[in-house]
Amino acid sequence: MAAHPAPQSILREFCPLYYLLNAIPAKVQRGFRSVLVYLTALDSSSDYVAVGSSIGMLYLYCRRLGHMNKYNMEGKCDAITAVKLLSCFDDLVAVGTASGRVALFQLVSPLPGRNKQLRRFDVVGLHKGTITALAWSANGMKLFSGDDKGRVVFSALDLDQGVCKPVLLLEEPSGVVQLDYSHRVLLVSTQQRSALFCTEGRSLQQLGTRPRKSSGRFGACFLPALCKQSDLQVFAARPGLRLWRSNVRGLVEDTRLLKPLFTSQVPQFELFPRPGPVGAYRPADRQLGLLCCFFREGWLLSWNEYSVYVLDCINEVIVGALESSGDIVSVSCCENEIFILKGDRDVIRLSNSPEGLASNLSELSFRLSSPLTTPTVLLPPTGSVETAQPIRTMAIIVEGAGGE
Repeated sequence: MAAHPAPQSILREFCPLYYLLNAIPAKVQRGFRSVLVYLTALDSSSDYVAVGSSIGMLYLYCRRLGHMNKYNMEGKCDAITAVKLLSCFDDLVAVGTASGRVALFQLVSPLPGRNKQLRRFDVVGLHKGTITALAWSANGMKLFSGDDKGRVVFSALDLDQGVCKPVLLLEEPSGVVQLDYSHRVLLVSTQQRSALFCTEGRSLQQLGTRPRKSSGRFGACFLPALCKQSDLQVFAARPGLRLWRSNVRGLVEDTRLLKPLFTSQVPQFELFPRPGPVGAYRPADRQLGLLCCFFREGWLLSWNEYSVYVLDCINEVIVGALESSGDIVSVSCCENEIFILKGDRDVIRLSNSPEGLASNLSELSFRLSSPLTTPTVLLPPTGSVETAQPIRTMAIIVEGAGGE
């Protein structure tokens, strides 16, 4: 009997992001050499798509204007390994590199009363390895950065005074894989465990009673809610397709066994046809990876090098999956969109609607819930590349754990 094709997910790729990729050069000239440009990190918001590169250049695409800016890290041009956007009163983007450098950019805004001068703050000397994770506080006054040696650095940012003060917050015995921050609690996931660090009391509480038996890139995230600190809930990935839900004290309240969800055919994300093969090796055992909450209550996005899953934890179903990839570099989500950086130079956008369908979440929610709405597809502009205005550097250099 012929095998039935896997069911399709409600999330799919409507069109390749040619306008974004064409705005990033495939090669650059360095002296007499022509150097290939590989894409190495990605983050997204409703306003921007930020892409890091192997040449130390950050490419920032403004989705409202259809315009690409590029920001040079200056100094040693090592690869960008982590990018994190934040939209609060000012638009901010943090960048981490392979050598352990962290840079924070305060972007220029055309809106009245907003920042009119591009500024950069540098954090060097505290990390001893490759930056693997970044997390902002909601107001942009705190940035947390983690590296593959287990160090977590806290940078206090005062945009009014133009000051950035970084300190070493904690040091784990294994590399950091994911960070999340909410209500003065930092959630740290490493190769061996997930733990909650209270930034006020400087106390560290592990999730569960013992570290994992097997190390790996298993992440954790807070559940979004307007609540007080004591009400915080955490989802944490565990080996064997298990999911923990714990409280802010690290007490595991629920263990969900997700393996039965994978016994039937898993709905796959429909991708736009591409030249050449897109599949790759898939491990014998499926696993969860890094985690974040996505789009609807109870929906969870999980990804690792080989796969991306969207799970509905309330109805206990798999919304969609991308499997047998083997070269997933970075994944980000915002509102109803998922952006996947795959291989050296492929960015995939998954959604339940074409890009440009709605400009804000309230309009989007109305369109998705109204059966009478006929969506109009706005084709994205082709984009252009422009070097950002000269950057006024405000460097904060810390030697060891001493003064600035």
